[in-house]
Amino acid sequence: MPSFVARVRDTQGKSRTEKIVAESIKEARVNLRQQGFVIQELKQAQAFDLKSALDFNTRFATVSVKDKAVFSRQFAALVNAGVAIVRSLGVLSEQCNNPKLKKALMDISSDVQNGLNLSDAMRKHPQCFDGLYVSMVQAGEVGGVLDEVLNRLAKLLEDVARLQNQIKSALSYPVVVGLLAVAIFIGMTVFLIPIFAAIFKDLGTQLPALTQFMLEVSKFLVGFWWTLPIIFVACSFSYKTYYSTPVGRLNIDSLSLKMPLFGDLIQKSAVAKFSRTFGSLTRSGVPILTSLEIVRDTAGNQVIANAIDASKVEVQQGGMISIALQKEKVFPAMAIQMISIGEETGEIDAMLMKVADFYEDEVEQTVKALTSILEPVMIVVIGGMVATILLSMYLPMFAVFEKLG
Repeated sequence: MPSFVARVRDTQGKSRTEKIVAESIKEARVNLRQQGFVIQELKQAQAFDLKSALDFNTRFATVSVKDKAVFSRQFAALVNAGVAIVRSLGVLSEQCNNPKLKKALMDISSDVQNGLNLSDAMRKHPQCFDGLYVSMVQAGEVGGVLDEVLNRLAKLLEDVARLQNQIKSALSYPVVVGLLAVAIFIGMTVFLIPIFAAIFKDLGTQLPALTQFMLEVSKFLVGFWWTLPIIFVACSFSYKTYYSTPVGRLNIDSLSLKMPLFGDLIQKSAVAKFSRTFGSLTRSGVPILTSLEIVRDTAGNQVIANAIDASKVEVQQGGMISIALQKEKVFPAMAIQMISIGEETGEIDAMLMKVADFYEDEVEQTVKALTSILEPVMIVVIGGMVATILLSMYLPMFAVFEKLG
């Protein structure tokens, strides 16, 4: 009898992992629900396969948002054209270039051919299809509108990819310029300053404090360069360890929302992602409580996730989502008011889409403003680094000229 591994929430709302033995994934799901668990993820436990373990090309490949968007668009076209699901999956797996997604589609096609639902088959591959994707596919299967749901998924994923690209474009420029500036600074410190310092010492000139300091920095970089990667790895490990704790995650995510320049961008992108995802789920027929659970798990920020969790509790008690979000003071007032109007009129999905459109435009404008601010800031920083090097080299010259005079 096969065994299954499930990530669930118990009656107290705590996440835990459960192992269960059942005839099928449906029976496992029923048994877990009878025990009072809310299922977040359920998949069959995989036996160790040496061949799969050594398939590094598939093991370390990643499925991007763009890959899933393209697959969803093509899958929707085939289903809409009346092509059987098994055949559609076979066609798409043959032309798929991503090895991980290709293998997942082949496995899903085999499971569907053996009588498993498409959503249940996809749920066994969480690295390719997350809870959001599976829930929308499940809603499409139940409602008989799988092609329409797949098109919505493609649109949602395309919007998410566009939002991510906008944010990456804002960060790529300062990161690249900063790395180049640091590399130039280290190169000049290691190779130029010792030469100039040796010349001035031969002339009997007392080195100024700045030159002496930069010379010590140069000696450290030459003699103890190996400590830098150790420090970097230690800092990264400490950060990841602290961030993996509930308190650390909450503190860091809260601090990120308060950061100058970037805090506003993070908040607007989170609101846009929440609105787009929640609106797509509710429009596809996914129950509101299930939608809130999925959106909470995909929020990407613990402060935002806590606000969504509070709204779920409010809905369970018969309240409104907008009231809970307003209490948490995380979402902008305009977004809360538009969600409130959507709840009052019964068109919350349409209003959420309008909120998403508005804040995606806001993210685009914020990215442009951020880029225009960062450019002069980076110029000033690079200028300061170069000026420090030049001063450390030319200050002893002034002492030489003064001595000669």
